[in-house]
Amino acid sequence: MSELESVGAADTGARTNGEASQPLVMKMDRLAGQLMADTRLVHETVSRPHPLLIAVARDDLMVILAPSEVWDRGRELFKPFTARFADSTAMLILMGYPKDVDLQQAMNRGLASIVAEDASLDEMFLAGIRAFELLEAKGRAESRGKWLRRYRYELGELINIARAMTTERDVNKLLAIILEKSRFVTGADAGSIYVVEDAAATGESGESGPMSLSRGPLLRFKLSQNESVNYDSREFVMPISTRSIAGSAALGKKPINIPDAYDIPAGAQYGFDQRFDEKIGYRTKSMLTMPLISPQRDEVIGVIQLINKKKDPEKKLFTKEDVEEQVVPFDERSEELLGMVAAQAAASLENAMLYDEIRKLFEGFVKASVEAIESRDPTTSGHSRRVADLTVELAKVVDMETGGPYKGASFTSEDLRELEYASLLHDFGKIGVREKVLVKANKLYEEKVELIRGRFDFIARSLEADVLRRKVHALERGSPKSELDALDKELVERRAELDASFATIMAANEPTVLAAGDFAKIEAIAKETYFDIRGEMKFLIEADEAVALSVKRGSLTPKEYEEITSHVVHTFKFLSNIPWGKAFRRVPAIAGAHHERLNGTGYPNRLRAEEIPVQAKMMSISDIYDALTASDRPYKKAVPVERAIDILEYGVKDQHLDPELVRIFREARVWERLAKR
Repeated sequence: MSELESVGAADTGARTNGEASQPLVMKMDRLAGQLMADTRLVHETVSRPHPLLIAVARDDLMVILAPSEVWDRGRELFKPFTARFADSTAMLILMGYPKDVDLQQAMNRGLASIVAEDASLDEMFLAGIRAFELLEAKGRAESRGKWLRRYRYELGELINIARAMTTERDVNKLLAIILEKSRFVTGADAGSIYVVEDAAATGESGESGPMSLSRGPLLRFKLSQNESVNYDSREFVMPISTRSIAGSAALGKKPINIPDAYDIPAGAQYGFDQRFDEKIGYRTKSMLTMPLISPQRDEVIGVIQLINKKKDPEKKLFTKEDVEEQVVPFDERSEELLGMVAAQAAASLENAMLYDEIRKLFEGFVKASVEAIESRDPTTSGHSRRVADLTVELAKVVDMETGGPYKGASFTSEDLRELEYASLLHDFGKIGVREKVLVKANKLYEEKVELIRGRFDFIARSLEADVLRRKVHALERGSPKSELDALDKELVERRAELDASFATIMAANEPTVLAAGDFAKIEAIAKETYFDIRGEMKFLIEADEAVALSVKRGSLTPKEYEEITSHVVHTFKFLSNIPWGKAFRRVPAIAGAHHERLNGTGYPNRLRAEEIPVQAKMMSISDIYDALTASDRPYKKAVPVERAIDILEYGVKDQHLDPELVRIFREARVWERLAKR
């Protein structure tokens, strides 16, 4: 018998009213009997967890009655109730005032009130009612606190989810985020996501057969996630129909919540194929399927399907026993949370899809523009694409620099896309340049060469006719043979001179560096005259032909060169008319500066080094390199790579090209990096 029990069995001393003392246990027995018989406690349960304690329970709440002696000398009897005192589901009423009590500490330990040792049954009942009311009030307050904390947590998570969704524009990455966050807020072990596609637009067929038999919308399975099982999944399409759970959710525009996929409710049009579970060794039980509805068009654009809500999100479902122990149906709150995520996901997905469509449309426009440029000059076919690839690759290398003037350079994915567009369209202004100037291989256009050739042929025939006429006159006069021979010799010499002049013209027509002697010959030929068929005196070569043939380097006259260089101005003006948006706003300036030079001698604006965008400086290097190394063109031969690098170095010495960017281009061997991709 414990100390308290011995106390309960012994006399406790005479009472002030003179009544004989009673053992504590007998007193608690009598009180318990009274409480059990009290009709006011019909909804409560009275029990005896210990001979010296009485417990009155209401639902999950409890009030403990104990003599004050238990507090003074036997508090270990309260240990079984410590946790309940702490979480405010139980409170203590003491009968009699304890000898040693710190009221604040006692209240913290669950003390509700102290009644007189000889309190009446009504007093005990009133103290108990107040204790239950206090417990209920605490419970409501704690429930509100837990709900508020949970609400704040969920709100914070939903905000984070919304932020993650709205900042991702890549559709595939966004779908992965949507599925991951949906599983997170609901505690789902696995899930899948589908997007709605038009069969005619995709050119694919669903499970129902060829596209000709199913031209309606399709559900494309995009990806799946599973915390417990790893397996390979691939995209497939299926018709939207009530035969599948995802199809039914899409058609009905309402969520479908299934407690057990192996026990589909009777009368449901859809079913669940267990063969997939058998294939991967998994057990699908609870399932929540939610349509993604476009907020703008009120159309279903996708479906989220979550599988197996777990009691503990950290647990893995390896066995059927794990499923039975951990998996529970998706509750109403899970459905609400998924609905909120789905609403945000639908808006983000629609925006991402629209952005993707716009991007594809714009890339199609860029591709068509490049093809339009290169169709006018087939000799430069592929140049724009190669320049874009070289420039973007150079930017990636520059981004990795840890020293030098470009150690702080950084190019985001949008920066690289902007640079790619600017590089692809850097020559678009050539569409405003005459085609014959673009493809001019020699100093004279072919029609000019034919005119000169015809002119020389006419002169040759005229010489022959003149000599023949003179020979006839000589024969009529009876001139000696020596005079006739002299005429033949004159014809040969004049034909030789004519042929030599034509050969000089043809040699000068080639787009090579013109020697000083050749230039003098052209000047001399330009002064020679002849009489045309009408007897008018004309120059052997016309003024514009003499100008063209006198070009010292290349094939373009000053006016033609000016026309060619004007393509950059056309490029800038054309690109400036396109609403690029904030992300790509610098495209016109980058493309329009790729012919500027560091020393201010470039065109069209003669910008100095600090005024030229770094992207344009990189493009200049790529443009020159590709022009040098590209396949043979009519006006030049392709040069070896190392010779092209030497020419770039000359550009550095002439203060045309950025020395650090040329160094990076050379040392990283950017052209080889592209070849390895």
